[in-house]
Amino acid sequence: MTRAYQPNQLIDEREAASILCYSVRALQNWRHRGGGPDFVKVSARSIRYRRADLEKWIADRTVSNTSQTI
Repeated sequence: MTRAYQPNQLIDEREAASILCYSVRALQNWRHRGGGPDFVKVSARSIRYRRADLEKWIADRTVSNTSQTI
């Protein structure tokens, strides 16, 4: 059974990393340094991402040629 797509669904960092084709460590570095997708800090040790925020982050970095900046 597949779940219906929900843009505000919270997903863990493993699934977020998989969607972005990056490592979990890359997401952790972006959270520390900035520059990554927005995230939800559920508790001191629990981070989640909204699907909509991942899609926005991807869309914001979509370019049509190499001379465009992000």
